[in-house]
Amino acid sequence: MVRKYREFGKVYKNPRRPFEKERLDKELKLVGEYGLRCKREVWRVALTLAKMRKCARTLLTLEADSERRVLEGGALLRRCLRYGLLDQDHMKLDYVLGLTLQDFLERRLQTLVFKHGLAKSIHHARVMIRQRHICVGKQMVTVPSFWVRTD
Repeated sequence: MVRKYREFGKVYKNPRRPFEKERLDKELKLVGEYGLRCKREVWRVALTLAKMRKCARTLLTLEADSERRVLEGGALLRRCLRYGLLDQDHMKLDYVLGLTLQDFLERRLQTLVFKHGLAKSIHHARVMIRQRHICVGKQMVTVPSFWVRTD
């Protein structure tokens, strides 16, 4: 019998203060606006954003012509361009630090289905995706949090 033990990392990070009123209100507004299932989906996107911003911060501390900054910075900027987070005239590491949670949530499949008018509401978009009515390219996608690339 083959056993596969895998250590998957956590994809979200709980907030440090669980009952902070301002944060709770902000998260609840995001959950309602983008039709998220729970606040864990907000935390997951927040962790992705934090990792990208941390990478950009460390790269900005290096010299402008260092090999690591050129390679890793270029890769980070290409990733942001491919996912539609940055456009062609904002291809600098400084703009990565300016990304917000809303920029990431706008690129979810659920949000794009609603914005393109394929669904009557953001919640209807989630149902349509789960019921296999939506394809991205030629690929059937049943995950509402799928990140749609620009290519």
